[in-house]
Amino acid sequence: MKFRFAAPVALAVTLTLAAAGCSGGSTTAAGDDKSFEFWSFTGINQKASVQDYRKEHPDVRVKLTEVGSSTETAQALTTALAGGKVPDLVLIQGDDLPKFVQQPQNFYDLREFGADKVKGDYLDWVMSQSTTEDGQIIGVPTDVGGMAVAYRKDLFKAAGLPTDRKEVSELWPTWDAFIETGKKYTKATGKPFVDNAPTSVFYQAVNQVSEKYYDNDDRSPIYAKNPQVKEAFDTALKTIEAGITAKQSSFSNGWSAGMARGKYAVVAAPSWMLNSIRTTAPGTKGKWDIATIPGGSGNWGGSYLAIPRNAKNPKAAWNYIKATQSPKGQLDHFLDSGALPTTPSVYEDARLTSMKDEFFSEAPTGQIYTKSLLGLEPFYIGPDSAIIGQEFLNALTDVEQGKGDPAKAWDTAVKNIKTAIGQ
Repeated sequence: MKFRFAAPVALAVTLTLAAAGCSGGSTTAAGDDKSFEFWSFTGINQKASVQDYRKEHPDVRVKLTEVGSSTETAQALTTALAGGKVPDLVLIQGDDLPKFVQQPQNFYDLREFGADKVKGDYLDWVMSQSTTEDGQIIGVPTDVGGMAVAYRKDLFKAAGLPTDRKEVSELWPTWDAFIETGKKYTKATGKPFVDNAPTSVFYQAVNQVSEKYYDNDDRSPIYAKNPQVKEAFDTALKTIEAGITAKQSSFSNGWSAGMARGKYAVVAAPSWMLNSIRTTAPGTKGKWDIATIPGGSGNWGGSYLAIPRNAKNPKAAWNYIKATQSPKGQLDHFLDSGALPTTPSVYEDARLTSMKDEFFSEAPTGQIYTKSLLGLEPFYIGPDSAIIGQEFLNALTDVEQGKGDPAKAWDTAVKNIKTAIGQ
């Protein structure tokens, strides 16, 4: 259940009826533990997770609504909370979660269902993000986004570059080295190296910092003066200036078509991205491999399942959370989709450590992604982190598309952020 960033799409709601007998009718009576309404965002094939659940619980009916992007889903939830008509279960992207944690009255404290008894199953720093200062648990984490780089072996070979994942990883110990590798590729082939700079470079580099948009201690916004954020932004600008990007925004139609046709050779691949690559470009099976992210470690993403306070069927929703987000449930989902568990007890499980992904040239994905989390120092995610990140992304995208001045891009982003969040 694993998607962290999605390019904005129209907010037309697409209904996916995961249960064969489920109709589009109204939610069932209060307290029904055999049916529930579930809101997710698009791009992560949540339908598959629901179908897996129903194989084990065929008597449960689920109405799954894929609302739109992660941002649009959070916006729809905000509107629903104000209006009183809410789903029974909702998936919230990690950067959108803090503003909901600040309004715990709008959600069930999951300790009412026993979340306090299982919270130790999850990474402390992940669980803490959905826990209020007085201990209320608003959401249960579904995954983390350990980072790596997916690359096309065949295209690397054609460019005269190494194809072995260890040798490829050694090409780019730093982001500057990554850019230099891209220049060599583009010079040799005349083709773009990486899909885009805003998400494949900035979003990766900015999620490797020790402190991001907010001060870790006093939680004040520091996005405009944090040198780590500025460095990540400048690295993306250097990537654009190098002329090595395909200028295809992640998850756009052009991005999907380009991936399938080999129009670029590299894409940033946090663990949840693997399933997107599989479904976007199924004909490229065996042509991809996975290398270490420049810098060696980091986390991009993660989501949480929460139950709104006015949910009509909270028990059914909790039953789904308990089953699918247990250590076993998360491990099973990793084996199916590549989404990295938030339950460290399975990190040494032989099924995870020995997992080799056929689509990605038998890459040992369990080892690669758990290693990317080692030594990670989590940073505080604030109530407006999603908005801040989006404005930085917008400014970089404008530059990449030739609509923005790179010399003014940082100041433009900061100005837009201040307008958007008021500080």
